[in-house]
Amino acid sequence: MSTVQTPTPAVERARAARSRRSRPRWVGYLPYLIPGAVAFTVVILIPFATNVYYSLFKWKGGMAPKKFVGLDNYAALMADEQFWTSFRNSIAMILAMVVVPTLIGLVLAAVLFDYLGRRFGGGVAAFLRATYYLPQILPVAVAGVLWNWILNSQTGALNVVLRSIGFENPPNWLGSTTTALPTVMAVLVWVQIGYPVVIFMSALQRVDPELYEAAELDGAGWWRRFGAITMPQIRPETFVVVLTCTVAALKVFGPIYVLTRGGPESSTLVPSYYSYLNFFDKSKVGYGAAVATVLTLVIVVVALVILALQSRAERREEGGR
Repeated sequence: MSTVQTPTPAVERARAARSRRSRPRWVGYLPYLIPGAVAFTVVILIPFATNVYYSLFKWKGGMAPKKFVGLDNYAALMADEQFWTSFRNSIAMILAMVVVPTLIGLVLAAVLFDYLGRRFGGGVAAFLRATYYLPQILPVAVAGVLWNWILNSQTGALNVVLRSIGFENPPNWLGSTTTALPTVMAVLVWVQIGYPVVIFMSALQRVDPELYEAAELDGAGWWRRFGAITMPQIRPETFVVVLTCTVAALKVFGPIYVLTRGGPESSTLVPSYYSYLNFFDKSKVGYGAAVATVLTLVIVVVALVILALQSRAERREEGGR
């Protein structure tokens, strides 16, 4: 009478190990990659491919017939002065949403963490951090109503105050081609500044406090500690802030829609709002899709450049160790 020998646990483990070695390593990652790949395809890839498809047609939308025009929409963009104006205004948006908030946010975070937090306690620093971040969580429509009330040329709070102190003809902040863009930039700085403050303060939590104490004992002042300790320690977070804020600046839409609708005379027009105008107001779906496609490609290129700079900085830092 023959007996069936039951494999021991050690034999089972050896078989499982051989099975794992015989299959490609990437197979084990499939359960984790598939949900992300599906979401990327549904949320990003398919809409982008559809947008590119529409950009090859002249179409008024809805049930109107489509007329294939190839790259004519893109050729028309190259001669469209409003298109180029919108991208020039994007440089101003980057200045208002990336450069100024990042620089001010760095200093504010360092002051809150290294000075106010140590002198008055963490509660004071946390309260001020939340105060700076409040505009980020405020709905765009609410912020727009607030700033329209402040900046209204006739009844706005700002001009009322200016008239009360002797300015007879205060500026039309959002209605003049001279002041509209700088005014929108100032509002965007107010909206954006809390984001880098929160990110940088979180980054400073992981910095060894003994570094600051040692530098202070050596006689280093606050600015010296900021340049020699704070800046190098939070460099990765700085790249994150620059990347995310640059993408947000290039595709900014809500504040422009609420405050100026791209006016006056296209002085605050940006690519995302110009695409919206062509899609809905002018019923030029193909042309609006072409604007959106170019904007997407610009964002991708800018993001890749920033990531490449970050990678090179990290390699340089590792090589210097």
